[in-house]
Amino acid sequence: MRNHLDNPFKYTKSVILLPMLFVLILWLVFWYELKFSHNLSHFGIYPREVFGLKGILFSPFLHGDLEHLSNNSIALLILLPILRYFYKEQTFAVLLLGVLFSGLGTWLLGRPSYHIGASGLIYALVSFIFFKGIFTKYYRLVALSFTIVLLYGGSVWYMFPNIKEGISWEGHFAGFFVGLALALVLKTPQFGNSIFYDWQRPDFNPDLDPFMKNFDEKGAFNPPPKPEEIIKEYFSSSIKVIYDFIGKK
Repeated sequence: MRNHLDNPFKYTKSVILLPMLFVLILWLVFWYELKFSHNLSHFGIYPREVFGLKGILFSPFLHGDLEHLSNNSIALLILLPILRYFYKEQTFAVLLLGVLFSGLGTWLLGRPSYHIGASGLIYALVSFIFFKGIFTKYYRLVALSFTIVLLYGGSVWYMFPNIKEGISWEGHFAGFFVGLALALVLKTPQFGNSIFYDWQRPDFNPDLDPFMKNFDEKGAFNPPPKPEEIIKEYFSSSIKVIYDFIGKK
């Protein structure tokens, strides 16, 4: 019988609050730019220039237009809850390192223009969740990996140049390989060793289990006796007891 106490995943309010807070910051920055007509694109990543390094920290919070912001917001509202629920202990390491190294990769590889948006982080999240699930070999996380493929498998094409104008394919490319690296480096619990059934426990005694009593030592099925056999055995035992008692008298 399944033991729910061995479930390695646990819901907390941060599963919802973290993505909502992150996306709220993106929209507040975008609102500020519109409200005060103040373009902050110069805080983006400008490759191979020292002044462009500041964009490694600031670029994920900057977006060129409403469509760009909306697409990234939807992706974050899907991926961040998944990350927080299934990889709670690794969440902030993935976020911080995903932002830093995808940004650094963009700074090293990018074309000479300002690169803005959270796409690099999104690709890092997609890559991490997919590969980490495969590496754990735990059936729930493997199923999650295939779900990620269904949702974002087509986005792999945007890691290559000349697919669509106006996107930072360099940021996508960097984010994808950062997610793969984090999946290899960051440790997770041995989900596959979780105990889900009573017979998996080291102190399990098959002789005391009503189901296991139906099998012999070699695993062959021994069906329980039929009711008439039980009655016959009962009367035989009773007659034997009475006979022994009379014989002693």
